[in-house]
Amino acid sequence: MKVLFIEDDPMNRRVVGDMLDVAGAAMVEAENAEIGLALIDEQDFAVVLVDLRMPGMDGVTAIQHIRARPDAKAEMPIIVVTADTAVDLRERCLAAGADEVLFKPVAMDALFEAMGRVLAKGGGGDPLIG
Repeated sequence: MKVLFIEDDPMNRRVVGDMLDVAGAAMVEAENAEIGLALIDEQDFAVVLVDLRMPGMDGVTAIQHIRARPDAKAEMPIIVVTADTAVDLRERCLAAGADEVLFKPVAMDALFEAMGRVLAKGGGGDPLIG
């Protein structure tokens, strides 16, 4: 399974990448939303993980761009991974089109459970099977 992680912090990318390695998933990194959107044009991903606060385009705007696509990629599962703790954050992310919201620091079991839920909802199967 291939996962895109749109996150500006290299340490966060490394931590999540290590977690996905345990599950045998391949992670493609994007250091900002613009790069992430370009990668979605070029490749297929089972799940997109996206941070909210990044230089340039923020995560909510990136989610809106993905959901506005004219192709099937508009429906791919999106999980927000954020350190933001705003009261209405979860509702804003879901309204923008996110499927799940996880708060940093992300525990491995929480990540895998969220991936399992979004993949099962979309018919993607077991997140631990590539």
